[in-house]
Amino acid sequence: MGHDHEGQRVSRRRLFAGISSIGLGTLLAACSGSGPSAVTTSTGATVTPQATTATTGDLAALFEGAGTCELTASTTQGPYYFDADKVRGDIREDRQGVRLRVAIKVQDSETCEPLKNAVVEIWHCDAAGLYSGAESMSTGGGGNPPAGGAPSGPPPSGGGREDGSMDLTPVDDQRYLRGAQVTNAEGIVEFTTIWPGWYRGRTIHIHAMVHVSNERVLTTQFMFDEQLNSVVMARAPYSARTGRDTFNDGDGIYQDGMLMKVAQEGDGYVGAIVLAADSDRDGG
Repeated sequence: MGHDHEGQRVSRRRLFAGISSIGLGTLLAACSGSGPSAVTTSTGATVTPQATTATTGDLAALFEGAGTCELTASTTQGPYYFDADKVRGDIREDRQGVRLRVAIKVQDSETCEPLKNAVVEIWHCDAAGLYSGAESMSTGGGGNPPAGGAPSGPPPSGGGREDGSMDLTPVDDQRYLRGAQVTNAEGIVEFTTIWPGWYRGRTIHIHAMVHVSNERVLTTQFMFDEQLNSVVMARAPYSARTGRDTFNDGDGIYQDGMLMKVAQEGDGYVGAIVLAADSDRDGG
């Protein structure tokens, strides 16, 4: 299925609520024909899923050495996470920037086997440093960010998590650069997005969260080689902003294992990373 086929807007929570009757495998099977077909969950939600088309052969060179089954480092989710109710592959909306295809392979940290039918969410700021759902709070600059890696602003509201972070109650109706996908049999999802912008106090990054059986089993972030960051930041619309103050080597969250492997792809890039999640949450 191509990235131009968008999924029906549907809450991830409602998606999971229907698993007991149809299973996520049925949702993936709906994409196996010539085009996506609608599936109705037990909650009555009609879903036209955006299943990934990636294969291990398609991305073999990038996935090779992009990660191991060693448990991926977790981070706090930051102040600007919320369930965006978007199950789709192309998360760009109207945001301008350098095209970036993001390929994520999810493995079990104990068995090293692919985790199929896991839900992967990603979210990040736009070229101006703004987060959708929180534009007035994420001004793209301003002071030092709070712990967890987001621009300074009013404290978010929402439900607390075990790590002390909070789910945001959105303050606007924008939903760009946020989305969820279901892993295929190889544990792979793909997103089409733009290269993230920057804001003060943080290096350029993408947030990610992995859900298995409606449990949040991994929250982490991805970063990029600084040589590539420099090339992209010199292009429009990123070049309109100057004064970037934090790079990978000065970022409090960055770890080498969070670095994506990136290759040129047409007028944009493709990046790949392997995540190893503790799917049964037993500490392994």
